[in-house]
Parts: sequence; C-alpha cells; structure tokens
Amino acid sequence: MIPATFAYERASSVDEALALLATHGAEAKVIAGGQSLLPLMKLRLARPQRLIDIGRLDALRGVRQLPDGRLAIGALTTYAELLASPAILGLALMADALPRIADVQVRNRGTIGGAIAHADPAADMPAVLLALEAEVVAHSAARGERTIPVLRFFEGAFSTALAPDELLTEIRVPSPSGSYGSAYRRLEQQASGFAIAGIAAVVGRTAAGVADGSGQRSVLDDVRVAVTGVGDTPYRATAVEDMIRGTNLGSADIASAVAQIATGVSVQGDIHADEAYRTAMAQVMARRALEAARDRLNA
Repeated sequence: MIPATFAYERASSVDEALALLATHGAEAKVIAGGQSLLPLMKLRLARPQRLIDIGRLDALRGVRQLPDGRLAIGALTTYAELLASPAILGLALMADALPRIADVQVRNRGTIGGAIAHADPAADMPAVLLALEAEVVAHSAARGERTIPVLRFFEGAFSTALAPDELLTEIRVPSPSGSYGSAYRRLEQQASGFAIAGIAAVVGRTAAGVADGSGQRSVLDDVRVAVTGVGDTPYRATAVEDMIRGTNLGSADIASAVAQIATGVSVQGDIHADEAYRTAMAQVMARRALEAARDRLNA
C-alpha cells in the first residue's frame, strides 16, 4: 500500500529537530532508520501528518564511555554499529541479542533509539535495557534535558514516557561492578523474528553481597530478569527475582522461580501462541537465560 499524505522535513541539527518538535510535536513523527515506522505507514496503521527526519544527525550516533564508567549509546546508533563495538559486545546479553534482531538489512538501518521509542511489546532491546537498568536521555526545546530510568520509560504497547515535543538522544548503560553474568534467550516467530517470549537475565554478587564462612561471596544479591513478547509491554519479573535473590542459583532454585515468570501479567495470546503456550515458553526461556547467566558468572 501507499502511505497517506504527509509533510516531510529533514533536520540539520539537534536544535532544529527540537524546534520542529516544539512546533509540530502532536502531529509529527520522528524518523531515522524507518524500519518500524515506514511499514506501519504503508499499511496505514500510522498516519502522521509530518515526518521529521533526524537520520543524518551524526551527533546522535556512536558509543562512548562516560567518566563514571557507564556506556553512552547515541540514539541513532544502528544495530550493525553496536555489533562492531567491543564495549557493547563485552556485555554478554547484548552479544546474545544483537545478532538475532531481524535481518542484515534491518540491522544496517534500524537504530537503537528508534526501537526504544517505538516500544514494540515483542522487541528485544527493551528487555535487554530493562535488565541492564539503563537510562534514557530526552531533550525538548522548552525544558532541556531530562533522564528517564528505563524502568519507567515503557508505559504500554507502543507507548512511552516521551512527551510529544521530546527527542530521545541517548541511552546510558551502567557498567556493573563486582562479579556478574548475563544472558538473553528467546523463542521467536520465524517469519517476523519478533519474540514470542524473550528473557534477559543479569545475576551478580556485588561487593556488598553475602559472604560464606571463608569470606567469599556465595549467594546472589543482585538479580534482574526482564521479559518481552509476553505482556502488552516489556517488564521486570520481580517475583522471579525475589525467589532467586539470596540463592546460589541451583537447578531447583531456577525451576521454582521461573514458574512465576508471568505473575501479575496479562499474558497475550495470538495466532502464533496462545496464553498457555506463551507462558510455558517464557518459563523455558527464563530457565535457559538464568542458567547461561549463572554459568558465565561462575566461569
């Protein structure tokens, strides 16, 4: 199909993009790689009156390390550029997730900022960033910069905490201290590549963790399990985290905990997976992700 009629403006700077959003925010959509928005427009599921193209703003591209050790990822950084970054691939769950996102064409064009702002409930990056406890940086012409914890960023299916006049400019990812292991595992729908159930797991023993009689940290005191593809928005599986925290993540601990992967969540059913199957597969993927994260922690 052909998209509905729209106006088009290409921003030559971040300030110009913010000015355009200040004027047209309620009726405009920001476009960069276009890998999510353009298909929706062609199906007329999205009908923005105006597109603001930020795809050539190199100031919003790249990965750098901040003085406090965190990684700052520009919103326009593509998946392919992330795959070429040793710092990003040093995060094991990123190295798990990135090569399996969509296909080569999408990875070359799609941007991490676009994926987060689009907030597809079956996308991979939201769960990964939830498990990493990342922050999203947004700018507006009227209010300047604000930082949004990713835990508060996703508000529903295709809905985020971004205001209409705000531009997502950067994602900041903490660099864990202490001993950590992480992993991402998913069952994908074969035609689309989206997750039927995807689990991002981070487990660690921090410097303040519980020690055994020899003075060695023996149990997990930092546990994060994030889920995509199951509910109408990605979420942290706090019931699973609470059951694992304080254990050494043995097989029995994992088996008991993953049974709670959908606790308090309205599980989605569709033609690819009904509620029972999606819940069962989320439990399987959670077990695999936690086992992999544990093995990497202990390696």
